[in-house]
Amino acid sequence: MLVVVGGHSRKIGKTAVTAGLIRKLRGHHWTAVKITQSGHHACAGERAACGCEPVPGEPFALSEEYEPGPTDSGRFLAAGAERSFWLRTSAGELARAAGVLKKLLKQSENVIVESTSVVDLVEPDTFLMVLDFSCDDFKPSSMRFLDRADAFVLLDRGINAPLWAEVARGTWDTKPQFLVKPPRYVTAPMTEFVRSRLPGAPR
Repeated sequence: MLVVVGGHSRKIGKTAVTAGLIRKLRGHHWTAVKITQSGHHACAGERAACGCEPVPGEPFALSEEYEPGPTDSGRFLAAGAERSFWLRTSAGELARAAGVLKKLLKQSENVIVESTSVVDLVEPDTFLMVLDFSCDDFKPSSMRFLDRADAFVLLDRGINAPLWAEVARGTWDTKPQFLVKPPRYVTAPMTEFVRSRLPGAPR
């Protein structure tokens, strides 16, 4: 089983949703993967280097987290993941890590990946897209994946219409939606939606 948690921008709660689902669905032997893409020695969307870029000359870097902690991969372990990895690639180079990523998927019973662009490489069993109407940034790369989402996680920021106007509302209105109010990023209906799609669950 592969669950993917994506979103239209950075820092809108994808990690919190991912960790929350792991916590609510403990006992399903999760392997968690955080994917970060960097560009020109700076983390995607940031102006300064964050240390996530691969070693020069290498197309990607993969590291396993072994202790719960404040990092995103550490938070996944704290939430109950059995294993947690951080995959870093240069911007636009994720395809070069496809082999190692697919090997991870084959070795694990259930995998949850925090990434949007990974949907270019694999076909998730469940793909959740996080939408924050108060964030006016909508990455063009994320727009390509909207119609592939199985459901949307809508952050309740007190506004009913998005600040981005270039995306047709009907794109998310026709699919299941889960309204969440931070700091609570996972609700019972969202948990049951994912649980119902796990192997062996009644359909």
